[in-house]
Amino acid sequence: MKKSHAVIWLVVMLALFAGGIYAAIYGLDPEGTGSAASIKQGLDLAGGVSITYQAVGDEAPDKEDMADTVYKLQKRVEGYSTEAIVYSEGSDRINIEIPGVSDANAILEDLGKPGSLFFIRQTDDEGNINYGFVGYDEEMSPVYMLAKTVDQLQADGDIVLTGTEVADAQAGAVKDSMGNQEFVVSLNFTPAGTTKFADATQHAYDNGESIAIYYDGEIVSAPNVNEPILNGQAQISGSFTYEEAERLASTIRIGGLKLELEELRSNVVGAQLGQTAITTSLKAAAIGFAIVAVLMIVIYLLPGVASVIALGIYTVLVILLLSGFEITLTLPGIAGIILSIGMAVDADVIIFARIREEIAAGASVAEAIDTGFKKALSAIIDGNITTLIAALVLGIMGTGSVKGFAQTLGLGIVISMFTALVITKLLIRAFYALGLKSEKLYGRTKERKNIAFLSGRKVFFTVSIVAILSGFVFMGINKAGGNDILNYSMEFKGGTSTTVTFNEDLGLDRIDSEVVPVVSGVIGDGEVQCQKVQGTTEVVIKTKTLDVAQREAMNQALADNFGVDKEKITAETISSTISSEMKRDAIIAVLVATICMLIYIWFRFKDVRFAASSVLALVHDVLVVLAFYAIARITVGNTFIACMLTIVGYSINATIVIFDRVRENLKSMRNKDSLEDMVNRSINQTLSRSIFTSLTTFIMVAALYVLGVTSIREFALPLMVGIVCGTYSSVCLTGAMWYIFKTKIKSKNE
Repeated sequence: MKKSHAVIWLVVMLALFAGGIYAAIYGLDPEGTGSAASIKQGLDLAGGVSITYQAVGDEAPDKEDMADTVYKLQKRVEGYSTEAIVYSEGSDRINIEIPGVSDANAILEDLGKPGSLFFIRQTDDEGNINYGFVGYDEEMSPVYMLAKTVDQLQADGDIVLTGTEVADAQAGAVKDSMGNQEFVVSLNFTPAGTTKFADATQHAYDNGESIAIYYDGEIVSAPNVNEPILNGQAQISGSFTYEEAERLASTIRIGGLKLELEELRSNVVGAQLGQTAITTSLKAAAIGFAIVAVLMIVIYLLPGVASVIALGIYTVLVILLLSGFEITLTLPGIAGIILSIGMAVDADVIIFARIREEIAAGASVAEAIDTGFKKALSAIIDGNITTLIAALVLGIMGTGSVKGFAQTLGLGIVISMFTALVITKLLIRAFYALGLKSEKLYGRTKERKNIAFLSGRKVFFTVSIVAILSGFVFMGINKAGGNDILNYSMEFKGGTSTTVTFNEDLGLDRIDSEVVPVVSGVIGDGEVQCQKVQGTTEVVIKTKTLDVAQREAMNQALADNFGVDKEKITAETISSTISSEMKRDAIIAVLVATICMLIYIWFRFKDVRFAASSVLALVHDVLVVLAFYAIARITVGNTFIACMLTIVGYSINATIVIFDRVRENLKSMRNKDSLEDMVNRSINQTLSRSIFTSLTTFIMVAALYVLGVTSIREFALPLMVGIVCGTYSSVCLTGAMWYIFKTKIKSKNE
């Protein structure tokens, strides 16, 4: 790179960095688009409407009907907020969370009506018009108006079909009589719908009439009937664009709910967490960032400076893309960003270690920079892709805040690869072109005595087995003591929801600092969740399941400390039907992620022994962290899956770096080298990277633990254990396991 080009690149980078900071604070336009403030916020940060429905009937609904209803409700509520989430709860409940809205009555009225799509006859039995053409709208689409109310139409029998009797509706293209392509909507009816539609279309055809499709307050289509439709398959044609045909098909698909739903509970709630929670999380990010920046510069010198600048650009890009992609940010999502900042230095550390090795081997600084980036590429790509697999599984299988965590973590990983492989590389080359060429500015790997990790494999294996077995022992002790094997949260086992009317409007920060400690002290449990009911002085307090004595004690404590009227306190038991579903999802998520990683590693390393060793290490990490949950009685809540999969993704990243070096050294082994020495050398060559990356990530999570609110701390603590455990397994176990497999199990080519 020429000196003039280097100056230009540095100016461009600094300008982009400064511009990114400005955009993150003030936005890209007067409306603040792209700013941190414009990022979509989840229910825990922004508040909104929370609704729980239950299917009507004594028997559990069919799984397919549940899935169909969830899908249609999801499509409906997206009209209120693209961040709305609909998911099944247990076997017969559907939960809806719509952040950023406050008109619960309008939402309830719409969502609570099954079968709100109807097919309507043009005239009644006396020949009176049921609906008619009244003109065109601004887009020149025909507009029809009902002559009767829907209730009158139902009473008179003029609704010939409901949306529940439409099996499917799809947009597609067909050839007309002239051979030209036109877009249509194809309908398939249920058996009952087929019979009703055949009768209706026969009547309409005989009388030269049309049948209108009415949905949620308006007629969305009124096609003419060209012939009786007897086989349950129909097409709606017209001058559609594909988008118009798809919109109509979508409306018909979502227009009929297969299940009748009744409202169990609904609240217009304020943010579940106070400003203190957000402020402390951001403060933790700033402190962690500052510590990591100092460490990078002190340890890696000039490349460390480039890394810090790239890390700043990375942070700005995360904010801009969160806003640009309209990713919903929840508090666990903030944790995902903070964690990804800690992991973002990993690629840089791998590169810088390679550069130092090349300098120590006698290469010039320029050659070391080029070679360092080239040799680090495979480890960076493989390590990050395996971590992305964990994030992908979490994004697919997670719900609500867990999904938000997966999205922010996945986005962070992708951006970190870009900043490391592009931004950091350009900055280092620019520094070099400006005359910063001294070897002292880049450092060199120092000769150190290799640690014989494989010699201690029996000790390491024993320690791991004891740690894992202790978890199962404590699970048994917990069970024998009348407790669950793990400290399951309300999301897993249900609980008690208590609605308290206070004498004044309490802020969330005051609720956290005053109300929560009182409730926790009475019930003897720290897991207390509070929601404010907007526009009232009511607070919904969710706790573990309370018996009559505990409820009375809590009510009395609230009356004594806050002067509330005990007669106005109401309580209900939250169903525990979600328990088995969430446990199953947690297990399946880990298994799916593990299998996908195994396949990827097998494909990349062309040796199943690498994959088997990696997967065994992952199982080890999961079981050790699970043991920590059992021993420390950490709450197993909705971030449990996020924690486990993050540990899996993080651990595999470190293992990949070591195995990448084993693969490289295996190709250059000489006859006098023993396989054990080669494995030890590979682990030692990557040891500084393993330790430093773990340290930086640990610092970020530790800052979150020290400053974060209770829910975040319960996520951060096992994550710190997982970081330590993942580093231990990568360094002490994976190489040893691969060595055993390599010497005991021969491949066909050996």
